[in-house]
Amino acid sequence: MDKTNVMRILDQKKIAYNQFNYDQTIVDGVSVAAALDENADHVFKTLVTVGNNGVHFVFVVPVACNLNLKKAAKIVGVKSIDMIKQKELLPLTGYIHGGCSPIGMKKLFRTVIHESARGFNTIFVSAGRVGYQVEINANSLSAVIQADFAEIIDAEHI
Repeated sequence: MDKTNVMRILDQKKIAYNQFNYDQTIVDGVSVAAALDENADHVFKTLVTVGNNGVHFVFVVPVACNLNLKKAAKIVGVKSIDMIKQKELLPLTGYIHGGCSPIGMKKLFRTVIHESARGFNTIFVSAGRVGYQVEINANSLSAVIQADFAEIIDAEHI
């Protein structure tokens, strides 16, 4: 399997991970979890938002859950946030929809990981390319991207 930039960054920082690939036609997170034969609670998606102040924020949440925009805005200290438009993703992060990783974006954005990640030995996140995932310790992920942990999802999905 090819190394992605995410894998190269983790190698460079000597952070342990496992790499997985799956059918690149699978684009939704719950189906990715199924393809990996993993519980969807362990597989996380990377969401990029913009605050009412124009600042971008990244949130990493379980694939079957929805980001609670009010909770997320409160955590990062802005009045409101919205998801960015899909066409803005590549120029802003260097990643395409379905292959957006919290690791290795063009710029280090303030990132918040859903607190449930701390309850698992490892979680799965995109390896920066559609069809590629890395399994990594959540605290190691947090250290690499300087992320915080917080309650940021809709309650009905817990």
